[in-house]
Amino acid sequence: MLHAKLRELERAGTPIRVGLVGAGQMGRGFIAQVANIPGMRVAGAADIDPKRAAEAFKRAGQEPTYSLAKGSAKSSANGSADASPAVTDDAGELARWEGVDVIVEATGVPEVGARVAVEAIEAQKHLVMLNVETDITVGVVLKQMADRAGVVYTGSAGDEPGAILELCDFANSLGFEVVAAGKGKNNPLNTQATPDTLKDEARKKAMNPKMLTSFVDGTKTMVELCATANALGFVPDTPGGHGPEESDANLLTELFCLKEEGGILSSYGTVDYVRGVAPGVFIIIRSAEGDVRETMAYLGQGEGPNHVLYRPYHLTSLETPISVARAAIYGQATITSLPEPSAEVTAVAKRDLKVGERLGPIGGFDYYGFVRSKESARGLLPVGLASGACVVREVRKGQEIERRAVELAEGSFVAELRERQDAALAAAHG
Repeated sequence: MLHAKLRELERAGTPIRVGLVGAGQMGRGFIAQVANIPGMRVAGAADIDPKRAAEAFKRAGQEPTYSLAKGSAKSSANGSADASPAVTDDAGELARWEGVDVIVEATGVPEVGARVAVEAIEAQKHLVMLNVETDITVGVVLKQMADRAGVVYTGSAGDEPGAILELCDFANSLGFEVVAAGKGKNNPLNTQATPDTLKDEARKKAMNPKMLTSFVDGTKTMVELCATANALGFVPDTPGGHGPEESDANLLTELFCLKEEGGILSSYGTVDYVRGVAPGVFIIIRSAEGDVRETMAYLGQGEGPNHVLYRPYHLTSLETPISVARAAIYGQATITSLPEPSAEVTAVAKRDLKVGERLGPIGGFDYYGFVRSKESARGLLPVGLASGACVVREVRKGQEIERRAVELAEGSFVAELRERQDAALAAAHG
């Protein structure tokens, strides 16, 4: 059992030492949760504002130091309970630091995530990506790099894609066929949301306005569906997903079946979201006719052939320690893309974009994300490459942004990695 392994590490005085990049809402939760876990320590954290990282440690009852060197002197040897965690504004320095075994990237910024990932992998650290935006953009090439370095690259437990994959692994291990997978969306969808329109709500929820905007405008949902699709080899049944309204998880089998069966799907092997059943995740499985289906009906799982497996919660960064432990103890990933991605999230203009304008970040004023099959996204701008791009052709509000309509940000590392990934995929096809 994982907990038993962690207790062994605690008794041996050799806890898993974690470096956290990004001390926002998700990072703060992670630090607080790890403080309760034996056999694991957050040895250091990096944030553009190191005072924010320091405050997160203080809230967890720990007194940090503003020097990795000082933190290393106390924690790199044995990570003991009285070791002082270190804070810094240099994520690369943290990723290279000998005082950590695993890096958790929690910024949600593709450019930062790409740089931190490569630094961590090259320093032979396991990497847990609590940054799905980076993963859907360059996760394939990062996984390849990690495999060559002999370390684990993985998405996080607690994020919806990780929670969905856990359900899928359970179902597949029992011999069920998974035909659809998805998540609930608990914010009303408003693709025109901006940090300005949501500033009051963000203040009340103590959230970064850009993060809240990415939830409300649908980008986060699209990103999470893309990561799920890429891990399963699925595609959206329709660009952007159907997104039906339904509050009863038991009725999802009536929606997510084929049209000829009375549902909304054109085909199986799909991802989607539901406006309702949030914050849960679900999969639709099919049972074989006969004793299995009869047993499912007896167990209250419906008459079949489709059945829903539903998990009514996901604990976001509070579950991330599970992925840290799996990577460090067993060398296992929670979720990664298949070698050939099947889906993409493209950028759609929130407003008319004029030549010479430079695009802002995800969750900003300029664009939102839209998931579609990888094949149908050819020639369109991936949302993970949009930040900092300069508009060279006008784009009307509501249009998906073509790749040729922008020049990517000069010196963009995530764009360089994506080019490497695309070239490798093209070469694999001959």
